[in-house]
Amino acid sequence: MLAVLPALSAQGTRFRPAPNYVAGGKADQAEGARILGEFRETGIAGTYWLSFELRVMPRSGDERILTGELFGTPDAAGPLTRLAVGPTRWLIQSGPKPVAWIQSDKGRVHEATTAETLQPVAGTDFTLFDLQMPFLRWTDFVYEGLAKVRGRPAHQFVLYPPADFAAARPDLSGVRVFLDTQFQALVQVEQLGPDGKPVKTVRLLDLKKVGGQWLVKSIDLRNLVTRDKTRLTFKAAALNLALPADTFTPAQLAEPPPAVPHGSMQEL
Repeated sequence: MLAVLPALSAQGTRFRPAPNYVAGGKADQAEGARILGEFRETGIAGTYWLSFELRVMPRSGDERILTGELFGTPDAAGPLTRLAVGPTRWLIQSGPKPVAWIQSDKGRVHEATTAETLQPVAGTDFTLFDLQMPFLRWTDFVYEGLAKVRGRPAHQFVLYPPADFAAARPDLSGVRVFLDTQFQALVQVEQLGPDGKPVKTVRLLDLKKVGGQWLVKSIDLRNLVTRDKTRLTFKAAALNLALPADTFTPAQLAEPPPAVPHGSMQEL
């Protein structure tokens, strides 16, 4: 019951969206906690590389295409992702205590502030927040039940930001997520504005199975305020890589990424 009451002590008079229970009645919260807990432990097995394309589609003006690559690996503290778009590089640690580092075009590396994780990546509508997904670890959430997303069953949750994040992002009242029941994939994310209505959505378009694992093939991000859209499409993958241990350290972020054996790359 406490989960659905306004958290006045933690967030003052900040608006808190009420849960939107799918079936009209309260869903099983213990079952929801189990489902979300299991999902938090999923991810691509082993160390991997992905190349991608970002297609920026503004409501007005010309479209443009950016290319980039990322390396990922599991870690005891949470998955690590090394990302590069143009001259800028990022190192992202997800998990219970998310953190990120940025290497600017001048070569300097520094730990990202919360405000920096909310800034656009390379002039797109994507942010480190969208990629890091710290909201999946927020402890204040409500399971809203089993919904349908494009005709497929998905577990629906609304998660509420902790006080420190709420202070940095007062316009974000919560995040609603949808988890596909079959593929254990995050199929849709809705960032909720100060009135509880979606202001930004991230939607999974399709998956592709590579080496026995389901990988994300493409994602659409829509800014519902500006009506701009960015499409992220993964073009190639290499799985089960053996990379130097320091690849995913802040100190190495300013150095060129390791070479990926061409024979291990597969088109997506």
